[in-house]
Amino acid sequence: MKIQTPREQWLSNIPGNILAGLTSSFALVPECIAFALVAHVNPLMGLYGAFIICALTALLGGRPGMISGAAGSMAVVIVALVVQHGVQYLLATVVLSGVLMMLFGLMRLGKLIRMVPHPVMIGFVNGLAIIIAMAQLEHFRQATPQGEAWLHGAPLLVMCGLVATTMLVVYLLPRLTKVIPPALVAIVGVGLVCQLFQLPTRTLGDMAHIAGAFPTFHLPAVPLDLQTLEVVFPYALLMAIVGLLETLLTFNLTDNITDTAGRPNRECLALGLANVASGLFGGMGGCAMIGQTMINLTSGGRSRVSGATSGIMILLFILFLSPLIERIPLAALVGVMFVVAQQTFDWRSFRVLRKVPRNDALVIVLVTVITVFTDLAVAVLSGIVIAALNFAWQHAREIRADIKVGADNSLTYLLHGTLFFASTGNFQDLFKPQSDPETVIIDCQHLHLADHSAIAALETLNERYQKAGKGLRFANLSARSQHLLKRAGFAFLHADLTT
Repeated sequence: MKIQTPREQWLSNIPGNILAGLTSSFALVPECIAFALVAHVNPLMGLYGAFIICALTALLGGRPGMISGAAGSMAVVIVALVVQHGVQYLLATVVLSGVLMMLFGLMRLGKLIRMVPHPVMIGFVNGLAIIIAMAQLEHFRQATPQGEAWLHGAPLLVMCGLVATTMLVVYLLPRLTKVIPPALVAIVGVGLVCQLFQLPTRTLGDMAHIAGAFPTFHLPAVPLDLQTLEVVFPYALLMAIVGLLETLLTFNLTDNITDTAGRPNRECLALGLANVASGLFGGMGGCAMIGQTMINLTSGGRSRVSGATSGIMILLFILFLSPLIERIPLAALVGVMFVVAQQTFDWRSFRVLRKVPRNDALVIVLVTVITVFTDLAVAVLSGIVIAALNFAWQHAREIRADIKVGADNSLTYLLHGTLFFASTGNFQDLFKPQSDPETVIIDCQHLHLADHSAIAALETLNERYQKAGKGLRFANLSARSQHLLKRAGFAFLHADLTT
C-alpha cells in the first residue's frame, strides 16, 4: 500500500475534503445525541466529545480520512456506571480509558490488529452494517401517551417518501456529477423541500436542542483515592478495549478502501489523547465510527482536512448554527445512513461462504451475529479464538513421518510439520518403541519446534524408548531448536544432534 506524504495528508483536494467533512458532520450529530441519551447523559456531552475526539484524531492520528466521535459501542459500556455513580465518574473513566489507549500505542501494540483474520473482518463489517441499519428504525417510532409506537398513516408515508428520496439522490447524483458529495446534496435538498412545503416530519431539533457554550476545562469531581480507582478502572479498561478494537478494525477497512497505509500506533496515541481531553472538557468517550467514516470516504474525504472540518463543524453547530441544524429532517439523515449500511455490508460474503472452508464461513456468520446481539469486543475475540483453534487443529493434523530402514538395521523417522501443543498427541502416535529396532534416529531436519509442549514431547519420546531398552538419537536439529532444548536442560542431548 502507498504511504501518503505530509502534503497529501493535508493539501490534497482541499475543497472536496471540506465538503466531505461537512457531510459527515451532519451524520455525526444525531448519532452522538442518540448515544448520549443511551448513556443517560446530556446530549451536549456527546457533541462535545464528537468535536474534541474528531478534531484531535484528524489532526494528530495515523489514519487520514477516518472519522471518530462519541461512539455507541462505548456508550453502552458505561450506562451502569452513570446510573450508579453519576456523570463525574463517567468523566474520570473517560480520562483513564484515554490513558490506557495511549499506553497501548506507546507499547506499539497497534500492529496486533494485523493478526485479526480476514473472516473476522468480514463479520465485523457486516455486523456493524446491520447495526447501523437497525438503529435507523428507531426514527420510525414516535412518543404517545401510552409510550412509544410505530409511525402509521400520513406520518409514515411522509417519512418513507423522504427517506426514499434521499437514497435516490445519493445513488443517482454521482451519475451526473461527482463534484459535490451526493449525501450533502440529499440532506440539504430534502431539508429545503421540507421547509418550503412545510411537510410534517420530525427534525433534529425534536431529538434535542444542541445550542451550548464552548466546552470548559475542569477536573472530574471525584475523590482521588483507591476506592474511586476500583470503581472506574473496570469500565475504563472495557472502554479502552472496545474503542481500540473498533478503531483499529475501521483503520484496516480504511486502509483497504483508500489503498494507503496508515500508522496504527500513532492512531492509538491520538485516540487516547483525544479521550483524555474529552473527559477533561466534559465530553463522552469515543472512537472511530465506521458509518461516518464510510460517509466521509464515499464523499471524497481522504485527508486530515475532512476529519478536522467535521469536528470543527460540530463546534460551530453548538455555538452558532443550532437553529439551522435543528431544522434538518431526520428522514434525510436516516436515508443517508441506510445507504451507508448498504455500502458497508460486504455483499460478496454470500458468495464467499460457499467457497471458503466451513470453519471460515462459521467465523464470518458467528462474528456477524455476535456483533449484532452482544458487542464488538466479544464478537472479535470470539472470532479470533475460533480461527486460532481451527488453525491449530489443521496444523496438528499435518505432522507426519517418513520411515527409512538403514543397512545397519537402524530405523530413521524423517519428521515433517510443526510440533506444538495441539500436535503432540499425533506426534507420539507416530512411534512404536516396543517393535522398533535397537537403534532409532529421529531426523528433525523438517520439524519445527514451536513451544514448550514440543520440547516436553521430545523428552517424553526419549523416555519411552529408554523404558523399551532402545537407543534414540536426534539428528539435524536446527540451531534454534538446539538452543531451546539446551535452555530447557534436557539431559538426553549429546554432541551428535546435528549428525
